[in-house]
Amino acid sequence: MAPPEDLISPGLSLDEETGELTTRILDAALEEFGSYGLRRTSVDNVARRAGLARATVYRRFGSKKDLMQAVALREARRAMVVMVRAAERRPTIEDRLVEGFVTGVGLARGNPLLARLISAEPELILPYLTTDSRFVLTFARDFLAEQFRRSAGPPPVPAPDAAAEIMVRLAMSIFLAPQSCIPLETEADLRAFARTYLVPLLRTAP
Repeated sequence: MAPPEDLISPGLSLDEETGELTTRILDAALEEFGSYGLRRTSVDNVARRAGLARATVYRRFGSKKDLMQAVALREARRAMVVMVRAAERRPTIEDRLVEGFVTGVGLARGNPLLARLISAEPELILPYLTTDSRFVLTFARDFLAEQFRRSAGPPPVPAPDAAAEIMVRLAMSIFLAPQSCIPLETEADLRAFARTYLVPLLRTAP
């Protein structure tokens, strides 16, 4: 049986077209969440903005929650790419850690969707960053620990997973509770914080 017309376009393979449609859906969902929030956005709204049938969206994402998580994962991956690119040219693992940390906190602070959701729908978004943060914490910790393992030059980080988790928890806390007796407002403040409190974690044995 031939696939439905909205799944295949002339000149594209099925995989390419599936990727294109998924991108369209996630782009539309990101715009809807940013414009109307999580509660007021429906799968119908997303499908309409993407110019697709509602059934097409449901074939790729079984529920609105699945769609929300897919959008969050894609945005997190995009942020990680920016962080790696900002850090990769630094000469030492300590320098790369500092630059990645400063970039990551800056991206979170400057993300308009996060700012809107925390301001307008904190009861929906904050659990994913606090009491039910396993998804975010695991993703960020595993990514950072892998960067430590791949980092060139001895000595290796003795406890990459533990160091990564502590750093991610601190970064999340700085983003969610910025008021502090420690200066944390500017990039210079964040670099000083990372040098003082995070870099030593790279050499701390478990």
